[in-house]
Amino acid sequence: MFLAPAAFIADPELLSRLWTREESLDYTRWLATHHYENFHVASFLLPKRLHQDFYNVYAFCRWADDLADEIGDTAESLRLLGWWRAELQAMYAGEPAHPVFVALEDTARRHHLLQETFDDLIKAFEHDQRVTRYQNFEELFQYCRYSANPVGRLVLGLCGYRDAARHELSDATCTALQLANFWQDVIVDLEKDRVYIPLDVLARHDYPVEALFARRFDDRFRGAMKESIGVARELFLQGLPLAGKVDLRLSIDLELFSRGGLKILEKIEQQDYNVLKSRPSISKVERVGLLLGAIARRALSPAANPAA
Repeated sequence: MFLAPAAFIADPELLSRLWTREESLDYTRWLATHHYENFHVASFLLPKRLHQDFYNVYAFCRWADDLADEIGDTAESLRLLGWWRAELQAMYAGEPAHPVFVALEDTARRHHLLQETFDDLIKAFEHDQRVTRYQNFEELFQYCRYSANPVGRLVLGLCGYRDAARHELSDATCTALQLANFWQDVIVDLEKDRVYIPLDVLARHDYPVEALFARRFDDRFRGAMKESIGVARELFLQGLPLAGKVDLRLSIDLELFSRGGLKILEKIEQQDYNVLKSRPSISKVERVGLLLGAIARRALSPAANPAA
C-alpha cells in the first residue's frame, strides 16, 4: 500500500526497503493522482509521453512540501528537508534509494534537469521554517525565486525549453502565481503565523500587523490589498507572451495558468478586497470558461516552434 509523505516517513520498513523502478514509477503516479487538492499534475493537453515525467517531478515537490508543512515541528522539518537534500544528491551521484528519486533519476537525466533547480525548492521550504514576515517586495521576490520560479523552469525543461528568454517570462508568471496564491490565502497563512503581504505595504497604508491577525477589514487593508494585487497583475502581464513562444499544447496550459491567476485577482476585487472574511475561489463553471477561452486564444495565435 502506498502512503503519503508524512505517513511514509514514519514507517521504517518503507524507508529501508529496496524499491524497483516499476514500483517507484507506480508510487509517483499514485501520489500525483491521489492528492487531496485533486491537482491534475499532467494536463490532458500535455503529450502522454510526458505524463510520467510530470508525476515524478511533482512527487519530489509534494514530498518537500509535506516535509515542511505536515510534520508539525520546525526542527524536525528542517532535519527532514536536509535528509531530502541528501537523497537528491545521492540521485545525482547515481545512487537513488527513495522511490521518488528512483523514479526521478531517468527523468532528470533525459530532460537535463539541473540539481540546482530541485535544490532551490528545498531552500524555499527551509526558508519557510525560519522566516514568516517580509519587509518589502524585493524580499518577497527573492523568496519566490526559490519557491515558485524553479517549478516553471522544470516544466519548461520537461517540454524541451532551456533558454534564458523563456526562463525570464516563466519567472514572471510563476512569481505572479505565487503572489496570487498568497493574496487568496491570507487567512490560511495567518493560521500558520505567516504574513506574505510586505510589511512596508501595510505600513504605507497605516495598517498594523496586529489588525491583520484580528482580521480587521477597513479602508487601510483595502488599500494594501489593492496595491499588492497591482504588483501581481503586472507580473502576469509580463509573463503572458510566454504562451506564444512554446508549442500549442503547452501554450494552452500556460495561458490557462495565467488567466486562472488573473481570475483570482479579479475575484478578490469583486469581493471588495476582503480576503479576511472569505477565501476567493474559482467555480467549476468559471474553470471551464477559462479553459475554453485559453484554447480559443491559443488556436488563433501561432505558437513558436518547439525547439529549445
